[in-house]
Amino acid sequence: MNYHWNWGVFLQEAPEGGVRYWELLVAGLGWTLAVSCLAWVIALAAGVLVGTLRTVPGRLLPGLAAAWVELFRNVPLLVQMFLWYFVLPELLPPLKRLLADADPTTAQFAAAVLCLGLFTSARIAEQVRAGIRSLPRGQREAAAAVGLTTAQAYRHVLLPMALRIVVPPLTSEAMNLIKNSSVALTIGLAELTFRARELGEYTFSYFEAFTAATLIYVAIAMSANRAMAWIERRVAVPGYIAGGGR
Repeated sequence: MNYHWNWGVFLQEAPEGGVRYWELLVAGLGWTLAVSCLAWVIALAAGVLVGTLRTVPGRLLPGLAAAWVELFRNVPLLVQMFLWYFVLPELLPPLKRLLADADPTTAQFAAAVLCLGLFTSARIAEQVRAGIRSLPRGQREAAAAVGLTTAQAYRHVLLPMALRIVVPPLTSEAMNLIKNSSVALTIGLAELTFRARELGEYTFSYFEAFTAATLIYVAIAMSANRAMAWIERRVAVPGYIAGGGR
């Protein structure tokens, strides 16, 4: 049986009235980008901190950082999303009271951002740790020789070099984060995949809805890829990053 494509479905008015289906997809894209951008900020900040702590001298801080990584890396993302939205507010009364005063969309958005940000931070932490470990021992020793403290050595010598080295794997994490944001539909956030599914349920034009969603995801993921490649070229250190972000 031949399928008859109906691209005009995007111009039809949605059941709630006053808005067309293409506008719903655009609104969903807005939520996807908002969740992805804020989660990336959290993931990068927490990931750099935890990854750094995994390489400092001693046992306590590296042990705590390792526990963080194992916790967020070994629990499925979908389970974490449910925990953040349904379970943690019940276990933390202050959080429950805060969310009780917010509308459902705000609660869904906050849960999605925190879940994706901390889940991704564990992966970034391992990349930062690997980047620091890959540096020659002489850099740490040179920093100590000129009188830098451990914190100053990390701030001025080790981290600037390590972060340049791990830009390529960070590119993959940025793209994965954009795609993982689709899991937020399971707690009701009206992001891009939620809207595509909604369009399909209303019109039975599932092929058109998810083809459009796929193309949009490809476009924003590739945009992130090009942005990170530009950053890689700008910060590349000769001899450390082969290809300079080609």
